[in-house]
Amino acid sequence: MKNYSSLLKAIYGLRKKGYSDNFNMNQKLIQHSKENLIVSHDVFVVNKYYREGESPGTKNQSFIYTISSEKYNLKGLLVNPYSIYSESMNNEMAEIETGLFI
Repeated sequence: MKNYSSLLKAIYGLRKKGYSDNFNMNQKLIQHSKENLIVSHDVFVVNKYYREGESPGTKNQSFIYTISSEKYNLKGLLVNPYSIYSESMNNEMAEIETGLFI
C-alpha cells in the first residue's frame, strides 16, 4: 500500500488511478455526490484504504477508501474524517471502517 504524505496528495494520486467518483456515507447507505444514487454499502467493494494522520497522539485522522461497484460501473473515493469527537456509526458501516466485508 502506497503511503501519501497528506490527504490531498492521496486524493490526487488516487484520482490519477481512475477513482474519479466521490461518495459520502449516509447512515447505512453510500451516496454518490453528483448523481442521484443512494445505495446500500453491500453493492460496493473496498479495494484499498489509506489512513492519514497516523502519527502518535494524533486526534484527527481521515480514512480514504477506494471503492467500486460492478453493478453500477462506478469507481471512486469515500473519505471519512475521524476524530475523538466524531459521531458513532452503526455496525454495518463499521464493517466498511474495518474492511470486514472486503
